[in-house]
Amino acid sequence: MKIKILIFCCFTALLISCSPRYAPQSAGIDKSNSLSIERWLTDAKESVFFAKQKNDLQFTSQQNQLPSIGVDANKKFQQVDGFGFCLTDGSAMLLNQMKEPEKTQLLNELFSTKSNGIGISYLRITIGASDLSDHVFSYDDLPAGETDINLAHFSIDEDKKDLIPILKRILKIDPQMKILGSPWSAPVWMKDNNSSIGGNLQKKYYDVYANYFVKYILAMKDEGVNIDAITPQNEPLNPKNNPSMYMSAEDERDFIKNSLGPAFEKAGITTKILCYDHNADEPGYPLTILNDPDTRKYVAGSAFHLYAGKIDALSKVHDSYPDKGIYFTEQYTGSGSSFQGDLSWAIQNLIVGASRNWSRNVLEWNLASDPNLEPHTDGGCNTCLGAVTIDKDQFKRNQSYYIIAHASKFVRPGSFRVESNQINDLPNVAFQTAKGNIVLIVLNAGKDQKSFNISYESKSAVTSLNPGAVATYVW
Repeated sequence: MKIKILIFCCFTALLISCSPRYAPQSAGIDKSNSLSIERWLTDAKESVFFAKQKNDLQFTSQQNQLPSIGVDANKKFQQVDGFGFCLTDGSAMLLNQMKEPEKTQLLNELFSTKSNGIGISYLRITIGASDLSDHVFSYDDLPAGETDINLAHFSIDEDKKDLIPILKRILKIDPQMKILGSPWSAPVWMKDNNSSIGGNLQKKYYDVYANYFVKYILAMKDEGVNIDAITPQNEPLNPKNNPSMYMSAEDERDFIKNSLGPAFEKAGITTKILCYDHNADEPGYPLTILNDPDTRKYVAGSAFHLYAGKIDALSKVHDSYPDKGIYFTEQYTGSGSSFQGDLSWAIQNLIVGASRNWSRNVLEWNLASDPNLEPHTDGGCNTCLGAVTIDKDQFKRNQSYYIIAHASKFVRPGSFRVESNQINDLPNVAFQTAKGNIVLIVLNAGKDQKSFNISYESKSAVTSLNPGAVATYVW
């Protein structure tokens, strides 16, 4: 009997010593039930730019006194449509002029998630020219004094030069790309000042302009480009750009209610209509539109910029109409600003801030500019820095590239924002992807290095960030 017991004990000890469950633990790691956390870091002070860190973090059961960012995937909020940029005509022209090998390399890096790709998943394009086109145009330009109420001269040939060829290349990389179209101005003959700058859309042309949108969406569809959403007017309260057009909240409400919505309905167009498309300091604008039930039925949501106001204005509109989407559609980085300043501000206010205030997307402004910050129209923005600077066949990555990359590569369309708690100086936002991965984006907005826990399902991992650094954690 003693021999049997001895043999049994030795056999049991052998099993225990060989089992990973009982292997000696290093730094408190329970390897039987651990998750690895990838880290992607941008730390300008250390010259680290969206780089995957070599050593993954590990969740453990070990306790400490550090503050914790807890992620709860059981609490879900809005679904994500994507992260990206505005593909202006100027951006498309610079991309299209690159030699084929370099063009292919850059497009893959921007729009694929494979290898070093950052996976841009949402684009805003211009309906006609923006101020970052090399000249002003609409799709129905006429000699002074002429009109075309039947839109017989309508043509998107200007877009066929650069924009559509580049869009076709992008859609081969990502066929699910979301595309939003926004006009900077109606054709000048429809306006009360006959100018590309400012002025108002004449009411007698409301129906004609609505058909202009219909023809645009159908013409782009014929080219293989699906327009997921439109806004009736970019920055409707800014009549100073070239091109631009003023449109009051009441005028946009009436245009959507009486002309644009019915025109889409008649043509069987399912493209979403998003109202406003301007700064967060005027939430009353989209609410004026949404408060009208006859208009509201045509409107899928509201679009915002943040050149004025505070990002929490998005939640005020969401809370009034939670069934309507919130979208963040433009924010520029300027040539005179600092990399670190832009990175910190945009991560805190847009990637974290807009997402925490119900936005389904986040778009930075210009995708590409040249070393002279061109092209742009006469009077257009001459300080708008692209996400990439393209100098013939070479390119340089700028701050908005990294701002968007920290979300776009991992937070894919169909993801949901999930609960995460805020800690002083560590603004953050969390998502769960369609595949079940968790993505946590954290900025150290303080002046000192911060060590903290990432907590998930009763386990935690310790990490730290230098001041101004941003990290994306994926598990």
